[in-house]
Amino acid sequence: MKQQRHSSIRELLSKAAVANQDELRMKLADRGFHVTQATLSRDIHELRLSKGPAGYALPSEESESSSLPGIQDVLRSFGLEARQALNLLVLITTTGGAQPVAAGIDYEDWPEVVGTIAGDDTVLIICPDNRRAQKLKARIDAFIG
Repeated sequence: MKQQRHSSIRELLSKAAVANQDELRMKLADRGFHVTQATLSRDIHELRLSKGPAGYALPSEESESSSLPGIQDVLRSFGLEARQALNLLVLITTTGGAQPVAAGIDYEDWPEVVGTIAGDDTVLIICPDNRRAQKLKARIDAFIG
């Protein structure tokens, strides 16, 4: 099922630009693949898709051999500001940057992160407690610069 879904994503992106995860999720649903945002984020990561002004794109053969940008690069590129509210962090990003940031944070598997929820320009990061949220905020602030 996963391989079929990945093939379908590749086919969709080779035919037309897909602006965001929600649009990609709806196009996949039209093809019979009903996936969650978390599954789609994993697919995007595994397929090494990039997101630019026109939307998601397949990796070029040259970039396929290189590694994906690290979380430090992703946060430096898209992150604007992190705000703490008890055990929650709200990370403000550039427009369209929230989903790649959330996926990057999810894949880091940091112990301070229980999970993320991404909108278009905001990521909600859920931490187990205030202390770990404060530690994660300091790390993110250092990456954002």
